[in-house]
Amino acid sequence: YPAIFEKAIAGNAIYDADIEAGISAGKSVMEIYESLVFKDIRDACDIFMPVYEQTNGLDGYISIEVPPTIAKDTESTISEAIRYYTAIGRENLMIKIPGTPEGLPAVTKVISEGINVNVTLLFSVESYVNTAWAYIEGLEARAAKGEDVSKIASVASFFLSRIDSNIDATIDSKIKNVTDDTVKAKLETVKGKVAIANAKIAYQEYKKIIQSDRWKALSAKGATMQRLLWASTSTKNPTYSDVMYVDELIGPDTVNTLPPQTIDACADHCHVDNRVETNIEEAMQLIESLKDPDININIDQVMDELLAEGIDKFIKPFSSLINSLEEKVKKLAPVSS
Repeated sequence: YPAIFEKAIAGNAIYDADIEAGISAGKSVMEIYESLVFKDIRDACDIFMPVYEQTNGLDGYISIEVPPTIAKDTESTISEAIRYYTAIGRENLMIKIPGTPEGLPAVTKVISEGINVNVTLLFSVESYVNTAWAYIEGLEARAAKGEDVSKIASVASFFLSRIDSNIDATIDSKIKNVTDDTVKAKLETVKGKVAIANAKIAYQEYKKIIQSDRWKALSAKGATMQRLLWASTSTKNPTYSDVMYVDELIGPDTVNTLPPQTIDACADHCHVDNRVETNIEEAMQLIESLKDPDININIDQVMDELLAEGIDKFIKPFSSLINSLEEKVKKLAPVSS
C-alpha cells in the first residue's frame, strides 16, 4: 500500500542505497519508485512461494496495484498490468485492478493473457457479479486460444467496514432529527448490519455463478473460480465486535484480509463456523428495508460514493508517496553525484 511504503521511504534510510543507485543510473523518480517496489514485491513473492507450491497455486499470492491515477483508463490499465507482471516475473503475483466500469474490461483482457488479478474496491453486489463474469470471460477467451486456464487465480475484493461507516453516519444524523420512537427504533435496527448482509447476498450470487454452464465448462478445463475476498475488515465502531467482519463471513472458497490487531482478536475469540450461509433471508430483508420511507437510504448511491472515495483514497497516498520519493531523491542526489 502506498501509505505504508511512503512511511518506509520517508521515515528511515533502509532504501537509501537503492535510491542512490537509481540516481547514479539516471533513472526518473517514477523509475526509481518502480525499482524499489518491484524488488520488495519480488522478495515477498519468494517468501510466499512455498505456500503457493504446497497449495498447488491456491494460496500464497502477493498483490501489487497498477497506478491508481489510471483507474478510469482501460487501455493504460491493461498495458501497465502486463508490464508489471512481466517485470516482476513471479507466478504467485496478483495485479490489483479497481472494479470500476473501465477496470472490468481490463480484468477480462489481463486474465486472457494468463495474469492473476485481484479486483479491488467492490462495494455493491452488482459490481461483484460483473467482476465474476469479467473473470469468466477472460478465461473463456484464453481457452478459445487453446491456452491453459488451470494456472490462473483471481480474487474479488469486497469491502465491508466502509459501507457501515457511511450508512451509520447517515442513520445517526437521521436519528437526531426524528422524534417518533418507532422510527428511531427502525433506524437503529439497520446500524452496523448492512455490510455483512450485502456480503452474504454477494456470496449467494457466487454460488449461482459456480452452478452456471459457462463456469462448469471452464472448471472441466481445470480453471479455479475467482474467490470472494473480504476487505476492510477492521471494525471502525468500538461498540461493535472487533471480529464481526470475520465471524459472520467464514465459509467455503472465501478469503479474508486481516490487519494485525484483527488477527490477534480472531485468534482469541473468533467463532469458526460456516456463517456466510446463515440468515440469508434476514440479510435480504435488511437490504430491502433501506427502501422503507422511514429509513430511506439509497444503497446504490452509497456504493457509487464509496467507489469514488476509494479511488481517491488510493490516489492521495500514491501522490504523497511520489512526492516523498522526490524529496528523498533531491536530498540524496548530491551524495551520489
